[in-house]
Amino acid sequence: MNQTGLNLAAISIFAMTLSVLLGPLLNISPFVPAIAVFGVLSVATLDSLQWQGKFGSVVLDWFASFSPDHRDRVIHHEAGHFLVAQQLEIPVVGYTLSAWEAIKQGQAGQGGVQFDTQELDQQLQQGKISAQWLDRFCTVWMAGIAAEQITYGSSEGGSDDRSKFRQILMQLGMTASDIEQRERLAVLRAKTLLQNHESTYEALVTALQERQTIESCYEAIHATIEA
Repeated sequence: MNQTGLNLAAISIFAMTLSVLLGPLLNISPFVPAIAVFGVLSVATLDSLQWQGKFGSVVLDWFASFSPDHRDRVIHHEAGHFLVAQQLEIPVVGYTLSAWEAIKQGQAGQGGVQFDTQELDQQLQQGKISAQWLDRFCTVWMAGIAAEQITYGSSEGGSDDRSKFRQILMQLGMTASDIEQRERLAVLRAKTLLQNHESTYEALVTALQERQTIESCYEAIHATIEA
């Protein structure tokens, strides 16, 4: 079972425990929470095996969306990816701000900024990648985490980013210590870029809050840079 399925399972067990404790007070049969938990665990297992965790991602993301802080973090996180990619000349081709939006566009995961990775994919197929391209993409992958750390002092998102980051570097034969060092350096580079373009970053955050098009987001970036 993937992490999303495990999260659903944990929530289900917590809910069953709570209902067992409160059941006598609320006159709820103990069979009701047991059946409900069995159903959720069955769906979680099916989701993990057949749907690659998409259903669970949508459910958990939907619950999280009720929190204004969560929604704000998502936007600041994705704005970090977007601006750093633009600064490093990696084209942004789209973005989504929820798991449901991502699924509607045929994407996996929680959503986020989509980049043009054609050059990276070609080099990976050849079994090697230039140091310049590797540094660029490492910085972009860590930019969401960097943006959260700047804005909130810590990061809650970015598990998918870290997973992709580490998977690529392991594919290139790097050791665990090398990967950790590159991750720290990538976060530092991303922070520097974001802090050097603070007003541009805030303009981009506003554009994403308003769900503006990719073209409008680029216009917002260029307008503040040229001002």
